[in-house]
Amino acid sequence: MKLGQVIPKSFYNRDTEIVARELLGMTLKCTTPEGICAGRIVETEAYVGEHDLACHAAAGRTKRTEVLYGPPGIAYVYFVYGMHWCVNAVTRKEGHPSAVLIRAIEPTVGIDLMWKRRPRARRESELANGPAKLCAALGIDGSFNETSLQSGHLKILAGEPYPDKAVATTPRIGISKCVDWPLRWIVK
Repeated sequence: MKLGQVIPKSFYNRDTEIVARELLGMTLKCTTPEGICAGRIVETEAYVGEHDLACHAAAGRTKRTEVLYGPPGIAYVYFVYGMHWCVNAVTRKEGHPSAVLIRAIEPTVGIDLMWKRRPRARRESELANGPAKLCAALGIDGSFNETSLQSGHLKILAGEPYPDKAVATTPRIGISKCVDWPLRWIVK
């Protein structure tokens, strides 16, 4: 893929762990009426299906989780703790619920708008260094749920991949089940 090219649906139709690792270095871009914001993906987590008790699909098919069973390459945006949005990319073939949580980005475009949306951040590195923070900074909310990551206002674009020596794999964080599974990828 050429730099800046929209990542095709086929990229997501693979094992979730592979997609999670390979999303590092790609660009998450969100267009809203206020403007365009984007950043380089630097942290991801994989959620791998109904057997993964930390995955929302562990509850089975519900109104909330139905999108996880959908086609690869769409956004799963959910509300957590009654106040925060989180964005995921749905992976694997339709009917196999799994997704990659985008946990953090390095801001690259629309940084002034991100500061407006996240005025309590002290440094640029804190604008989008968590899943709820990045959604707030980019203007991602529930209206993006089930939208295509190829043709909508929320896209993931090809970027410069990080070499393995620059990436650490760790257990996921902020969860209470399956906590020891090494399904988090982060740029060191």
